[in-house]
Amino acid sequence: MTLHRTTQLPISVGRAQKRDVRAQFAALCYRVVKDKPQILLLTSRDTGRWIIPKGWPMDGLTPAQTAAAEAWEEAGVDGQVTDFALGIYSYAKRMDDETVLPCIVTVFPLKVKRLADDFPEMGQRKRKWFSLAKGAEKVTEPELAAIIRRFDPRRLRL
Repeated sequence: MTLHRTTQLPISVGRAQKRDVRAQFAALCYRVVKDKPQILLLTSRDTGRWIIPKGWPMDGLTPAQTAAAEAWEEAGVDGQVTDFALGIYSYAKRMDDETVLPCIVTVFPLKVKRLADDFPEMGQRKRKWFSLAKGAEKVTEPELAAIIRRFDPRRLRL
């Protein structure tokens, strides 16, 4: 696992055309139990498949801050995000109007301090802790599965 540290500045969100590739930012939420890392997965609202929290860029936030904000909104995660990108993966996002947008997602590690009982998308999703191997099996995106399988929190500099 190679980590790349970048100086992240808040971004400005521009307008994109429907055919453009879109950027999203995600949090790989983790904890360590008995020296074994675990990751938190949640279900998507539409299909119920297992995913990690992710979302569109937010004005005035860095990519890592956006990932942390999405983790709070979608899963009630409070924790420490780092600006080391673990990797990227791609997927096709189906919008409400049936448009399919190609997306590239940058993944940031987020060490979970606590899970809230009350959060914005509470009741819309399930959340569950998994081992790295089981979590990699549960997600449908092969590139995300590879990021999960090779994740090692001991290599992070927090």
